[in-house]
Amino acid sequence: MAFQGSLKELPLPDIIQLVSVSGKTGVFSLRRNGDSSSGEIYLRGGQIVHAHAGDLQGEEAMYELAIWPEGEFVFTPGKETELTTIQKSNTNLLMEAARRIDEWQILSKRIPSTRLVPVFTQRATTTSVSLTPQEWALICKIDERRTIEEVAIGLDMSPFEACKLLYGLITSGLVALNEDLSRLRTDRLRAMSPEELAGVVETIYDQARGLLNGHPRQGDLDVPFRMSRAELDSGRGVEAVLDLVRAEEKLVSAALGPNQSKVFLDRVSQILNR
Repeated sequence: MAFQGSLKELPLPDIIQLVSVSGKTGVFSLRRNGDSSSGEIYLRGGQIVHAHAGDLQGEEAMYELAIWPEGEFVFTPGKETELTTIQKSNTNLLMEAARRIDEWQILSKRIPSTRLVPVFTQRATTTSVSLTPQEWALICKIDERRTIEEVAIGLDMSPFEACKLLYGLITSGLVALNEDLSRLRTDRLRAMSPEELAGVVETIYDQARGLLNGHPRQGDLDVPFRMSRAELDSGRGVEAVLDLVRAEEKLVSAALGPNQSKVFLDRVSQILNR
């Protein structure tokens, strides 16, 4: 018999432990309230063997689902998968998910967004340093044009792992991060009336609130929203919209990690391209 409930009432780690101790085989289907985000976690004999969320699979998908502050779940027993993308034990997997959540709170203070572009500082050209093989691999992918997200793809690693490597390079003063919102199409915005721009600001704000729905930091989104409305009233137009995107994305990233930061920016792109 299937059972279902709310992640707000019963967090995902507790749900998985409840099911795994009975050695059940089946699938957790998860859907977040307020948007179309969904994912699945498959258990075989009580052990997690596969997960997917959006474009993510395996451990990365599991870590992504573990940070959802709210949503609905349904466990369907007996539903199996032939895929095995997760080898870790349930305990180690959930412990790693909790560690990542804590670690991202530190990383995001230096790396507020994976859309930023890593660039070399002047110190990098004059300082002799000892780097690990992974740091060298990352250094070789930095061309001062690609974002952190794109560098991570080139290294075949998650944005989280790329940020961990970058954090040390940024702290040592070898690498800095440049702003890059050039990929967001703003030409359409420039032809809009103040009333239309206010509607865009409202929609962007709603998207951020949807992603942080149920999260303790959801209320933090209100301040940049009010500031952007004030900037619109003062005639800043497009810049007021971009200021809101920057501020809200950093809050989403700090609260939910780099993958949800990317989801937010993808949705902003869709709003601007309508």
